[in-house]
Amino acid sequence: MIPQFALRLIFGMSLTWCVMPRREVTSGFFRIQMLVTLGLGVLATLTLGQLSAANIDGSPGIISPWLYTVTIGIAIASFFGSVMWTLERRAAGVRYAFAVLVTSAVGLVVATWGRESAVPVWFQLLTEFSGGWIIGGAISTMLLGHWYLTATGMPIAPLQRLNGLLLGAVVVRTLLAAAVFFWSPPLTLTTQWVWLALRWAGLLGPLILVPMVFRILKYRNTQSATGVLYAIDILIFLGEATAALLAHDLKCPF
Repeated sequence: MIPQFALRLIFGMSLTWCVMPRREVTSGFFRIQMLVTLGLGVLATLTLGQLSAANIDGSPGIISPWLYTVTIGIAIASFFGSVMWTLERRAAGVRYAFAVLVTSAVGLVVATWGRESAVPVWFQLLTEFSGGWIIGGAISTMLLGHWYLTATGMPIAPLQRLNGLLLGAVVVRTLLAAAVFFWSPPLTLTTQWVWLALRWAGLLGPLILVPMVFRILKYRNTQSATGVLYAIDILIFLGEATAALLAHDLKCPF
């Protein structure tokens, strides 16, 4: 579960860097973000044996080396990317950001392929990518809001753009979570129903709170917006954690 979560988070964060308006954001933000993915890449590498033993069906000896290559590659690209942003070489930093995005996407595909599941592979992949988008987007948006406390002169447009992208991620994730009921087996335990309720709280809560951030940002109150984004992050992480527990129990990605 730990390496899968790390790969999702890296994918979502790097996707956010690649689609956001970077020109209006100071380089320090991206430097710190890449240091975060560097740490996540190292964490994924150290815990990768857990993923191979628990989730890969059939040939862990073949798949594990590919995953180690992916996670080590993420860590290396993140390190050099952070160096480029520190040196204000923004074009090179963007190239490393795309390298992290592509490598983490490959990692999610490799980690998902062959996993035992009640849904088709294409739906599993959609679930993995949307899960990464929502948790990575939430973290990056919250950290950008926090960055305004030190970089007070930045325009508000980048934070508004990221908040809009986060809303899109929540909507997509909600639709996929609803669609999974076409394949999921019936829930038989009270614990599973509790997990399901928490899972949907992690979707419906952000659907209510993300539009509130737009209203707060109209007054350029980034501090209050960041506080709401903290609450959104907690709800999303709670929902994704309980979704992982349901997926482990029912072999179906919630």
